[in-house]
Amino acid sequence: MRSGASQPGPSRRGKPKYFAPLLGAVGLPLRDIVAAQELPWDALAGRTLAVDGYNAVYQFLATIRQRDGQLFTDPDGQVTSHLMGVFYRTTSLLREGVLPVWVFDGKPPERKAGTIRQRIAAKEKAEGEYREALAAGDLETARLKAAQTSRLTRPMVEELVRLLAALGVPTVQAPGEGEAQAAVMAAKGMVWGSASEDYDSLLFGAPRLVRGLAARARGGTTPGAQLIDRKDLLESLGLSDEELILVGILVGTDFNDGVRGYGPKKALKLVQEHLGFGPTLAKVGLEAAEAEEVAEIFRHPESVDVPAPTFGPVNEEAVRGLLVDQHAFSEERVSAAIARARQRPRASESPVEARGHQTLLETFGGQDP
Repeated sequence: MRSGASQPGPSRRGKPKYFAPLLGAVGLPLRDIVAAQELPWDALAGRTLAVDGYNAVYQFLATIRQRDGQLFTDPDGQVTSHLMGVFYRTTSLLREGVLPVWVFDGKPPERKAGTIRQRIAAKEKAEGEYREALAAGDLETARLKAAQTSRLTRPMVEELVRLLAALGVPTVQAPGEGEAQAAVMAAKGMVWGSASEDYDSLLFGAPRLVRGLAARARGGTTPGAQLIDRKDLLESLGLSDEELILVGILVGTDFNDGVRGYGPKKALKLVQEHLGFGPTLAKVGLEAAEAEEVAEIFRHPESVDVPAPTFGPVNEEAVRGLLVDQHAFSEERVSAAIARARQRPRASESPVEARGHQTLLETFGGQDP
């Protein structure tokens, strides 16, 4: 299906229509013990956020699909759902005054191999169930199963990096986990916070985790995102940095299976006894050496030093060349989105005050977090 002919477009307020409600928790399942603060877009105006790129793009690949579950493609059959998601979401964020720095995954840690194998098997199973549902004419189930088969390839990521560069938006190539790199950038004060749906970001040390940045309810009605302040979270739970990591290990992360029968609440209750790392592991029968290896991944996240993010001008010719000329996007919709990308609130101590002043993105270079 042609991207330009039928792709979901921006609403009258300049916000994409196609984003599904916030997806369920991925990665570490801490929702039951983590309280998030509702965050209106005004509160993020002028803030720079390190976005967990793979996490966000997989949401787009899961939700930006046709009625039968197929991804959107251009006339040559090349997938465009990832481009649609990143382009319209990024330009909308810029219009709101939110400054996203997209961080993409590198090579996953060896300890994640088991998780990756499980995900591949789950996708293969979902593909079979998708074909069965489609053959039966059950489009609702077909679309649900198709969303579980999403794959993000290196050429797709390279295309996204080109697009973001054309928009004047910086990107970072992480050596390993993108969320780890984003968390380190936030911890160093290079950005205001880390944006991801994955609670693992908190274990990696992100001082502020913003969830819902890549999601938008249908019709563009979501009032904002959700903020989790790590310091407030630790104080409310009565935990130290090390104990938060211990809760994650008991529940299970991308790097270990956890303890059978231990969900977030039960794990939290045990760790709140403050027995210490070793005694807690011994009590539940976890091998200390394996747990220590996993803990080290979170204590010292793999990352690279990067310069302070700067936001440049929009290269309209490059954006049009990629989206309109190469992938047959609607020229009218692309133009409208580019107009949004060229505007954002002027830097100010008060985000709400900044919302009242629109100015050209081209007039800004570096930006304080």
